[in-house]
Amino acid sequence: MFVDPHDAGPDDDSAIQDTLEYLESLPQLADSDTFSFACHTEVPCFNACCRDLSMPLSPYDVLRLRQGLGMDSTAFIKEYTVIEQYPNSGFPVLFLKMNDSIEKECPFLSKEGCTIYDNRSAACRTYPLGRATHLGKDGSVIEQIVVVQEDHCKGFAESKQWTAQEWLKDQGLEEYNFFADRYMSIISRFIDTDLELTQKRVEMALLAFYQLDHFKGFMEDMNLMDRVNVPEERREKIMNDEKERLLFAMEWMELILFGTSTTLSHSA
Repeated sequence: MFVDPHDAGPDDDSAIQDTLEYLESLPQLADSDTFSFACHTEVPCFNACCRDLSMPLSPYDVLRLRQGLGMDSTAFIKEYTVIEQYPNSGFPVLFLKMNDSIEKECPFLSKEGCTIYDNRSAACRTYPLGRATHLGKDGSVIEQIVVVQEDHCKGFAESKQWTAQEWLKDQGLEEYNFFADRYMSIISRFIDTDLELTQKRVEMALLAFYQLDHFKGFMEDMNLMDRVNVPEERREKIMNDEKERLLFAMEWMELILFGTSTTLSHSA
């Protein structure tokens, strides 16, 4: 079963735009700059930042979360997310749905902390930093890091010192950022064209990027592997490993949208 974005939530891009503008308003952290921070049960504000959030979930976030929960993508999306669309492009983006309570808590929050900590999203891992990216003229990813020092957060009073890259590595963000940057590059490339993202392609992007379990069935029904040049060894990985399938989905979407991909081509 596929998810129709019209059934899941509004196409309101205000939350995304507000987040981008907020990050852009903060001072950037240079490579050699350090900040003090730690978060643990003894910090007075423990769990305070896990409420009333506007938290986007990347395709890799969704992959990790639903695998950790052992959930089908359709069930996960319906229970835990709201589907919106990126401004200026129309590509789908999922936001974590807060609990329907006065404090609007994260659905995975308990008194002891995060119940899905090992599979927590990139936004949770990155905090108290914010990370924004854009493509340079040569197609390379340019990264901007800021410190999000909110008044309620007492973690900044801790003595542990970090550079931005030390923090990102410590929080296990390498794969998260790799897939996020890959998605961003597709969206940025699309914005620079005169192409239109039709509703059919919005639905296809939602399927290919956020519903990898169902995308496998689509690939089989359409004999998709016979339409592109993929080595036999990689074909098996794509069909059996959702992380490899997500990378393939991004390559395949580039091929559909732009007619070319640096890593994938149509078969003769």
